[in-house]
Amino acid sequence: MSEFRRVTKGATEGMKLLPGGEFLMGTNGDYGFPADGEGPVHPVVLESFFIDTTTVTNEQFNDFVNATGYRTEAERIGWSFVFSGHLSAAQQASLVRHWVAGSEWWCRLEGANWRHPEGPGSTIKQRWKHPVVQVSWHDAQAYATWAGKRLPTEAEWEYAARGGLVQQRFPWGDELEPAGKHRMNVWQGRFPATNSEADGYYGTAPAKSYKPNGYGLYQMTGNVWEWCWDWFASDYYRQSPADSPTGPAAGERRVMRGGSYLCHASYCNRYRTDARSSNTPDSATTNLGFRCVRDVPPVPQP
Repeated sequence: MSEFRRVTKGATEGMKLLPGGEFLMGTNGDYGFPADGEGPVHPVVLESFFIDTTTVTNEQFNDFVNATGYRTEAERIGWSFVFSGHLSAAQQASLVRHWVAGSEWWCRLEGANWRHPEGPGSTIKQRWKHPVVQVSWHDAQAYATWAGKRLPTEAEWEYAARGGLVQQRFPWGDELEPAGKHRMNVWQGRFPATNSEADGYYGTAPAKSYKPNGYGLYQMTGNVWEWCWDWFASDYYRQSPADSPTGPAAGERRVMRGGSYLCHASYCNRYRTDARSSNTPDSATTNLGFRCVRDVPPVPQP
């Protein structure tokens, strides 16, 4: 089992330095999902840290693979989960072997991986600046180690996503579309049948899309879910320490944050700064990526 370790040596290019401090984490609102353990609101104190301004892109992940020869879990297993709306009827008939009961828009697809996010025939050649997807928690952890970084704790992620705002639903405030303008990439229309693409995208958007939040960070909500370090527990906020929490000591699922381009108010209202979700650490999907953080070296004592 991996042990949490701080990382104080490594490059900080493409990262923002966030000053440490106290913030209010979670929500007591009635718009969320009680089973996810989004509350109660509780104060958390964090040390300063660096965080990637965007999710890790296909181009960056490709550099990692070229340098190390790393093979993702989906590549080793031979299949992964794909949103069925990205597949033609012919592809569904010939490639799909399993549909997820209760969420039939998800299917298990042979040959789906980070190079071929929607399975055989799909490519990332026109998506170098898009978030890498089809990466498991273990894959994200491997990249972070190579890059001299680590995955953010759930508390660090939420602190960064809020962009300095206090108890607001989104990185820019409480309105989903202020002045009628789209601020993130989520499902538009009737899920899962019709996406009007009113926000400009059907699948992933380039990682540096829309206006950044108050900390200069792009797409902390929407576009792709982001892996965090922590194990998930729905009751963790009721026992979480106030000082730099790193999650439960053990678990079966790792925390995911931020929602994705498949989120819609009708079934997955989790494209919020205070929303939580989770997945098994070996899971990979077409809407799941990550970004990294790095710790600030301690100041030498005289």
